[in-house]
Amino acid sequence: MSDFEYEADHVKHSIGGRGGHIFRRCFHVGMIIFPWLYFEHGEVIAEPFSQTPVQFAAMLGIIFFFGELTRMKFGILIVGQREYEKHQFSALAWGAMSIAITIIALSPWVGTGDQHAGWLVYPIIFCLAFGDPSMGEARRMGLNKEKVYAIGTIVCAICWLVCGYLFGTPYWMAIFMAPLTMAAELPKVRWIDDNATMVLIPLTAVLFTVPFL
Repeated sequence: MSDFEYEADHVKHSIGGRGGHIFRRCFHVGMIIFPWLYFEHGEVIAEPFSQTPVQFAAMLGIIFFFGELTRMKFGILIVGQREYEKHQFSALAWGAMSIAITIIALSPWVGTGDQHAGWLVYPIIFCLAFGDPSMGEARRMGLNKEKVYAIGTIVCAICWLVCGYLFGTPYWMAIFMAPLTMAAELPKVRWIDDNATMVLIPLTAVLFTVPFL
């Protein structure tokens, strides 16, 4: 079985079968709740722990990291995870830690004027939540690589444009961030999941861009 076929047939390799696959997709889309909780309710959530919101985000990232190490040690799999994730970092852990890193890294850049505090965080997380599943489902439908990449780029562009309307993110950023995010999903390596590359590569680009905005 080729790597492409393996990637395309997610249901067969998901714990829980089709139900597990659907649960995984729903959780993936549900990742958009993390920046919402941070920016809209971060102070309230972090206060009982005597921490700032960014400290709480860092703490959660650390918990996910060591929790994932424990899961890997005992070979635990939960519904929606895939067989090959039994003894390697799962997509869930990569996604959670990448979101925490993004929030921490971009926390100083709160925007100006009418921009929302999450003007840079939201589009990166939106692309992870919607771009990756859309490309995965396109592969399951048997579409060729060119169409899969086109769908991923369009979905990511829409995410950046929507964030431009909602949060004041510059619209022009969609021009290069959408194809970059899509391209970040392409490398298939065993030691890092695309849930990380689709966040950390665009995050790096934003960090080098934002000082000039």
